[in-house]
Amino acid sequence: MPPFQLSMPTMHRISQSFDAERLDSMDDVLAHTMNGAGIEIPHGKEIAITAGSRGIANVEAILHCIVQWVKQNGGIPFLVPAMGSHGGATAEGQIQILAELGITEQSMGCDIRSDMTPVFLPQEDCPLPVCVDRNAHAAFGTIVVNRIKPHTAFHGRYESGLVKMMSIGLGKHKQALAIHGEGTKGFLEVMPQVAKQVLKHGNVLMGIGIVENAYDETCHVEALPADRILEEEPRLLELARANMPSLPLDDIDILIVDRMGKNLSGTGMDGNIINRLGVASVPDRDTPRIGTIVVRDLTPESHGNALGVGLADITTRRLFEQINFAPMYENLFTSTYLPRGKIPVICETDWESIAFAARCTTGKTDAELKILRIDSTLHVEHLHASQAALDVLTHNPRITVERSLPEAYFDSEGYMVEL
Repeated sequence: MPPFQLSMPTMHRISQSFDAERLDSMDDVLAHTMNGAGIEIPHGKEIAITAGSRGIANVEAILHCIVQWVKQNGGIPFLVPAMGSHGGATAEGQIQILAELGITEQSMGCDIRSDMTPVFLPQEDCPLPVCVDRNAHAAFGTIVVNRIKPHTAFHGRYESGLVKMMSIGLGKHKQALAIHGEGTKGFLEVMPQVAKQVLKHGNVLMGIGIVENAYDETCHVEALPADRILEEEPRLLELARANMPSLPLDDIDILIVDRMGKNLSGTGMDGNIINRLGVASVPDRDTPRIGTIVVRDLTPESHGNALGVGLADITTRRLFEQINFAPMYENLFTSTYLPRGKIPVICETDWESIAFAARCTTGKTDAELKILRIDSTLHVEHLHASQAALDVLTHNPRITVERSLPEAYFDSEGYMVEL
């Protein structure tokens, strides 16, 4: 136990509301937009479909629909993992990641061809060599699929989406390393140039852009012919930005994050939500201003890859002992953003971690602390808020107070009650 005490303020369970528009007839909408893209597939030709590592809502249903569309239009579909260095940068590891997302040959009804060997395309005036997955390159055409959303490391015309999938995803570990090695410039300038070369000399037929609402639900899907991807993706990025969730306070003394993980965000915790990108060349926004971030646990789906733990100030021994440094460092060194891999202060229990955080918030009593607790940066619709935080939120029309929580906020072993 730390050499000081904690008088945990009264906590309340609250919820915040966001725009809840979503797609209920996924297959119909997706088939309609693909039919409208004007793409023809010669009978019997093989079509590669990219499958990424992110926890995209409805990803299994979306990919299955695309597979069926290709079959109905006379093609022979197969999936290729397009995820840069994830899965330990091995073909087997990337197959395993897809399986954990429900994406298997049995569920998809087609082959999955995983190979880390790239094929090089003409470089021309691109500052880096350009390469793509060799199985995708050997097909008649490729359909690029990805969620479009603000990136956790940079902000520009293209962030996380189809351009990134064509360059870093299809480019396998080799191209992911090369682009990340250029730092922020690699994303803002080089990544679009690589994508242009892939579009010019590769076999991309179209891109499927997916946008999610603040509840992690699919709210928009759109098929873009290859020659429209570069022009139209920024529009979808702005739609995604408008649908992002957010924390309800501008000033937070302590933010408690129950879970971080690769299945929740590429950096374990979404820097756009906590306003910490961990990138020296990209300044954080003005808000939210968070004094101390405590992260409690790591998702099993992360397989020990705790990339992003360095964005927190305090963590628990429970999380630390789950870290598998090999895949974490492979991912970290590919990204080159070392602060994201630093280990925060380690506390033995949840109680101790909050006590340390409270002790480091100077000039306030425990009762005055504005504390928020979330499940993860992917799910911020339900929260716990301290009384001081709730006092600020009283007149916020998006906030509903569900109930006050018991005084016994920690169990006998020092762990928090369930969110």
